[in-house]
Amino acid sequence: MRTHPLFILYLLRVAFILSSTACAPQPADSTPQPLTLIPFVTSTQNPSQTPEGLVAAETPLPSPTPFTYIVQTGDTISGIALKFGVSIDDLQAANPEISPNAMSVGTVLNIPSNPDNPSGEPTPTPASFSVQQIECYPTAAKGMWCFVLVHNDFSDFIENVSAQVTLVDSNNATLASQTALLPLNILPPNTSLPLAVFFPPDIPTNAKPQVQVLTAIRLLPNDERYLPATIHNTLVEVNAEGHSAQVSGLVLSQSQATDATQVWVAATAYDDDGRVVGVRRWESNTALPAGGSLPFEFMLSSIGGRIARVEFAVEARP
Repeated sequence: MRTHPLFILYLLRVAFILSSTACAPQPADSTPQPLTLIPFVTSTQNPSQTPEGLVAAETPLPSPTPFTYIVQTGDTISGIALKFGVSIDDLQAANPEISPNAMSVGTVLNIPSNPDNPSGEPTPTPASFSVQQIECYPTAAKGMWCFVLVHNDFSDFIENVSAQVTLVDSNNATLASQTALLPLNILPPNTSLPLAVFFPPDIPTNAKPQVQVLTAIRLLPNDERYLPATIHNTLVEVNAEGHSAQVSGLVLSQSQATDATQVWVAATAYDDDGRVVGVRRWESNTALPAGGSLPFEFMLSSIGGRIARVEFAVEARP
């Protein structure tokens, strides 16, 4: 029997990739399944698509979405007011039950908006970042997932990135509106991550998204609330159907003085056309020692097409 030449190329590709990734460190309990999984080394290429549905920042939104901020280590009432461009008096008036001298980490603050703004949205101008694509996928239960892929063009981190996603029908009538958020608190420099939001049933399958950027804060270098960390030795094993992948790798600490007590890894799945089809965040149950490493492994699923590549981002906090 004559073997099809495409099948021979497929076997050569799998054999080459398996040999090139065999030395990648794996968690002790990992069991490779070469018969049903297709391993490949992840790419750093960014999708290049022109987003449709992006609306101007000054466009009034169909309904106000409450805007809040979670107090982080090192925050002060004056610093938070400065971040969002509001006065300390207005910030305190919006949070009368909060003592400005005794704010604990995790406290949720209401950020006041401009009363002259008919949308009721926060008034600070967000730091500039680019929206690369907007993708929405209906679910079998008549819900809908929407992803807004954004890219940080700065050399500094961006924090509190959010956007309003509004679904409209064929007559541009509003069906639903929610705030989409990143899987991490930060958007690292020169990195793309999707803002994600889920709309519960019943959403028509032909609903179209409109997106308006809400917030983004450019962090100063060496912000003490975050520790430098990188990801190495990533391995992605996509199942035969292409709709799920087992991902693994190592988080390396670049801090020589401080342990990280919180470590998050975000994995974003793309299809062959560069569209976001899935995203998931992994959270560590153990600390990352200063100058040390931490393995991760988890499953990532697609709610759209077949997974063609996966990209990673990491966040580490003391």
